[in-house]
Amino acid sequence: MSKATVTVPFLFVNPKSYLWGEESLELALACDKICEETGVTIFFTCPYADIRMIAEKTKHICVTAQNMDSLRPGRGIGAVLPESLAAAGAKAVVLNHAEKQKTIAELYACINRAKELDLVTIVCADSTVESKAIAELGVDVILAEPTALIGTGTTADASYTIECCREIKAVDPNVKVMIASGITTGEDVYKVVVNGGDGSGSTSGIVNAPSRAGRVREMVDCMLQAMKDREK
Repeated sequence: MSKATVTVPFLFVNPKSYLWGEESLELALACDKICEETGVTIFFTCPYADIRMIAEKTKHICVTAQNMDSLRPGRGIGAVLPESLAAAGAKAVVLNHAEKQKTIAELYACINRAKELDLVTIVCADSTVESKAIAELGVDVILAEPTALIGTGTTADASYTIECCREIKAVDPNVKVMIASGITTGEDVYKVVVNGGDGSGSTSGIVNAPSRAGRVREMVDCMLQAMKDREK
């Protein structure tokens, strides 16, 4: 399996454990159609048990594991084996989320294991300082989000996006920067991208929307408009 290409802008659809089984698949299929129609990369997270089902029934989304461990095949009952994720069809993995934080040593080991398997790494960071440190580790995407704003519906201000993008790119210009805490609407996503972010994403803003697929489409359309406006 070759490594997925991350185009800019991209959207991170992260239902966490609010959706599973058929509900998760329904949203994944809607996202897959949006990917096909727009060409935008959509990272779609799902429970481990749903990865194979969703990967086999979609063609365009980047199926994303919510976490993994750095162990190798063998002993390790209850841990998440990287090879099992790749074999099931995952193309990316989230690491160091505020709800599943890792030590620096374990994070670095996981990043290297992901590289071995051509998994795109999406690594979470709380502050600009932490983001800069993580950028030194050779990651693909940094999800920069103040932990205190996750799930609040309140986004970080434009200065946070601008500062994070500038500081992270100064360390490694190849790292993609995603700002996502508190993102609820297409307008929120627009502000992130127009201020320099490579991508954004949401959990509650999508899961609690009157139409989940409609909210994803709204966010993608706003991202594309932001890119056009940014280039003017």
